[in-house]
Amino acid sequence: MKKGDHLFLVDGSGYIFRAYHALPPLSRKSDGLPTGAVAGFCNMLYKLIKDTKDEFEPTHLAVIFDASGTTFRNDIYPQYKAHRPPPPEDLIPQFALVRDAVRAFSVPSIEMMGYEADDLIATYARQAHEAGARVTIVSSDKDLMQLVNDRVDMLDTMKLKSIGRDEVIAKFGVPPDKVVDVQALAGDSVDNVPGVPGIGIKTAAELVNQYGDLETLLSRASEIRQPKRRENLIANAEIARISKRLVTLDDDVPVDVPITTMGLHDPDPATLIGFLKDMEFTTLTRRVAEHFGVDMDKIAASGAHPVRKEGAEKSAPARKDDAASPRGGVPGIVKPGIDRPFDEAKYLAVTTLAELEGWVARAREAGVVAVDTETDSLDPMLARLVGFSLAIEPGEACYVPLQHGNGGGLDLDNAAAHAQMPLRDALAALKPLLEDPSILKVGQNIKYDLIVFAQHGLRVDAIDDTMLMSYALDAGLHGHGMDELSELHLGHKPIAFSEVAGTGKAQITFDQVPVDKAVAYAAEDADVTLRLWHVLKPRLVAEGRTTVYETLERPLVPVLVAMERAGVKVDRNVLARLSADFAQKMAEYEEDIYRLAGERFNIASPKQLGEILYDRMGHEGGKRTKTGAWSTDADALEALAVQGHALPRAVLDWRGLSKLKSTYTDALPSFIHPDTGRVHTNYALASTTTGRLSSSDPNLQNIPVRTDDGRKIRTAFVAEKGNRLVSADYSQIELRLLAHIADIDALKKAFSDGLDIHAMTASEMFGVPVEGMDPAVRRRAKAINFGIIYGISAFGLANQLGISRQEAGEYIERYFKRFPGIRAYMEATKEQAHQLGYVETVFGRRVHIPAINSRNPAERAFMERAAINAPIQGSAADIIRRAMIRMPVALAEAKVAARMLLQVHDELIFEVPEDEAEKTCKLVASVMASAPEPAVKLSVPLDVDARAAGNWDEAH
Repeated sequence: MKKGDHLFLVDGSGYIFRAYHALPPLSRKSDGLPTGAVAGFCNMLYKLIKDTKDEFEPTHLAVIFDASGTTFRNDIYPQYKAHRPPPPEDLIPQFALVRDAVRAFSVPSIEMMGYEADDLIATYARQAHEAGARVTIVSSDKDLMQLVNDRVDMLDTMKLKSIGRDEVIAKFGVPPDKVVDVQALAGDSVDNVPGVPGIGIKTAAELVNQYGDLETLLSRASEIRQPKRRENLIANAEIARISKRLVTLDDDVPVDVPITTMGLHDPDPATLIGFLKDMEFTTLTRRVAEHFGVDMDKIAASGAHPVRKEGAEKSAPARKDDAASPRGGVPGIVKPGIDRPFDEAKYLAVTTLAELEGWVARAREAGVVAVDTETDSLDPMLARLVGFSLAIEPGEACYVPLQHGNGGGLDLDNAAAHAQMPLRDALAALKPLLEDPSILKVGQNIKYDLIVFAQHGLRVDAIDDTMLMSYALDAGLHGHGMDELSELHLGHKPIAFSEVAGTGKAQITFDQVPVDKAVAYAAEDADVTLRLWHVLKPRLVAEGRTTVYETLERPLVPVLVAMERAGVKVDRNVLARLSADFAQKMAEYEEDIYRLAGERFNIASPKQLGEILYDRMGHEGGKRTKTGAWSTDADALEALAVQGHALPRAVLDWRGLSKLKSTYTDALPSFIHPDTGRVHTNYALASTTTGRLSSSDPNLQNIPVRTDDGRKIRTAFVAEKGNRLVSADYSQIELRLLAHIADIDALKKAFSDGLDIHAMTASEMFGVPVEGMDPAVRRRAKAINFGIIYGISAFGLANQLGISRQEAGEYIERYFKRFPGIRAYMEATKEQAHQLGYVETVFGRRVHIPAINSRNPAERAFMERAAINAPIQGSAADIIRRAMIRMPVALAEAKVAARMLLQVHDELIFEVPEDEAEKTCKLVASVMASAPEPAVKLSVPLDVDARAAGNWDEAH
């Protein structure tokens, strides 16, 4: 930074609360995540950057936040800010999203444990001032007014008002350099700064102006004529001095983000628009896209991810979480020793074999050890093991560095900064401990660590997972990542990855972090994990969740480890051929679209398409978005297509092919592992509220199967030579569970008799015989059958079947009259959810629905539908989990060489030698069909269809 530069420092924490109170608090994404404050913050930041360029000409910009936890001021005065209420529940999950938003704007997001945002702002303002630069602090916070001087001012963007020396004098009655003296005397009830009783801002200013400063005033307090004021000043002199220390900002914080990295530049449009679209900020997304001249739909089709994921992919996994954002929480049970202050923790670097053997011996003696790995990649199949950490007692942990170096960021003149153990020696010492079933190894999302160790030839026996404990206890209440659980249960915010590895383009991977900096970060991970284990483990018993954890969560981890490591073979040639076919077919669709439209236009532009459909062609029933443009989303085009209009149908077909090409045929080859030649997806165990697994990198659970082109994608998933793929799929499992849970005799009998359930439903509802039934009538019954499970509305069913809303409503009512037990189940389930705040699966998995009693009718109705569906979908998820857990033992006992490769909702995929395919099909079907037993005896049979073929599509 140099003379003439202009630094903008945004008070991020103040911005968040202003944004929260400026917008409706119930603003949420379609999945229920609160986003009102994030939306307001993004709009404010975008406006700030856009509107200040010409008038203020900023050259540098950063957003500064308060870090959670205590600061040095609490050491000075423990009651500091003690009276502040906790933030609103719906604001808590937005704190992290706001930081993501800042990074999406390509602006540094800065916070530092132990210091408030104001201290960081003071430090950066001083540094810039000394460099000869101008500084504008974007805030109206009175506590920052002490920083105003000849080159530092403030900007209140809400009132469009600059705050300089004159404004500070008008506010406090003294110039900026005397503000802390006035605040020390007057105190602050909001921050619980005591001050001197009986003295307010006006009186304090008079006294400071009269005596010059606080210390002079206190030394001459006996001269004060007013007896009460004199007595208070003399009696509270030390309190006044403490108050001054509390309000005086620290402008010498050892900040680790240099001011030189704050240069203002345009954000990457794909990253920013990807984040805004993910947040569903339609208006702002369109404004930003127009500003950069970018087509939003092309951004979406390109596979751009929100900034959080992109940032993670460029670095080591700071926290191995697969959970969603927080939603509040349940206090943990604090055990003796767990509340040992983190600043008293002992974190050591272990760099000799003798030291490591000592820790291993202590772990054996303790019987429980927390284990965590540090790597240089989020992909455990590609990650190098940079080091590992162990914790045996709360507040005592070590880090064993193994592969730091490779030319990045190390002080090679400081031996302590990069001393480490040979990888082979460390793993040899660790191996007996990891493989000893008598020693419990505790991890947070330990599946990741198990894969990393397995890639280095180490097996881990006897595990516990704090993430899965939290999931079994509190699914639906909050996320289950380590950082969030630490703050929730331990009141501690762990060191951020950015604090040791930097941010943005300058961010390094963990192998480049000096060992002396890596120790605190890595050892803390193990310490936090062990403390969480002590908090969460007793709750499993106390709250009756042990069976869920022990039968559905913990034993699934090693099964998924084996599946992910096995991977599945994907034929590049098939994908290349499909990609070319899709491109050719898209070109044909384009010509049809131009012909039907009567002109050439940008098919990917919703605006141009809407103008053609509704303005020029005059189609009725269109709806406008908030920006005034015609909506051309899938629902709008489907509504026109079912009326027989050819153009919207052609556009839908074109869009479908475009997504298949970009998301699958073009993208899947990049996921093929360079060594195994197979695709290794990652399964998240705790990312949904109902127990269903999700898949990522790549997501293999969303490959379309309803269209011929979609099904072609599965032909690229093939068996190795001499093998077959076996696909085993539950038939209509959720309908069967509905029949069991709601106790519907007619449905139970139909399933027991092996009838065509959709034909039977059509016959029951419409009075037509099953034999010779019109396929269209059966399709209507099928749509109702599956729609009922998800609480489908008349509007939704009408769109799906292409009928009027009235007719759809009559179908639904007729269905409930024919099967009255279903409505009774729905009403009883909603009532339970309203009273208890949760529902349960048939296996006892508890799904919390905290917003079920929302005052917002739309939100309440959405949550009621979720409550109805959760026991059914969750029970289905539990059943396939139980089947997966039993499968490895069953295959081994049958002496077949089959390997389980994939789980896709209600389907399991195996690879098996050709001569064992038939035997494997029968065995797998039997294990899956009997999975609920003996825990639950269903009143309907489970039907499993298992087939073998050369590729996934043929086997399905």
